[in-house]
Amino acid sequence: MADESKKECSLCNKIGLKPFTKQNIYYYYIPMHGLVSYGALAVNVMNPKLVSKLVPNKDLTDVLLLSTLFGTSFFLYGRPHLRTIPNGKRGLYSMLGGSLFSMGSLLMWAVLRRTVPNNNAALATVLGLASGAVIVKLSTDYFDECDKLVAGK
Repeated sequence: MADESKKECSLCNKIGLKPFTKQNIYYYYIPMHGLVSYGALAVNVMNPKLVSKLVPNKDLTDVLLLSTLFGTSFFLYGRPHLRTIPNGKRGLYSMLGGSLFSMGSLLMWAVLRRTVPNNNAALATVLGLASGAVIVKLSTDYFDECDKLVAGK
């Protein structure tokens, strides 16, 4: 049995999953859920016909936006550069950052969608996912740099 649990842990490590602790749930799994919602939001905005085929009679935009906001806020709240700020203010900063990130992305996709010809849904989907990936990468790199500045003090 001990060998079996080691295999599970090493498999989790290989695919990047962390153990289910309170800290990991708040600052890894909730942000990861937000990231998945962010990708789905990109597809929903850039190619709404695809999403309506998958989930007929439901508009998921608000749910995906709130999930993205929630995940992003938890991601920001757990960043080392905010740890010395009182919890209330830290929460407000996190919600502001999550809102700006989510709504800014939504606006960018709405503008970007207008530049794609109506009959090219595949291109719109790829542009939405690619631009979202670039924004996420730049954002996480930025916050990593902010965290390094605090760690250097």
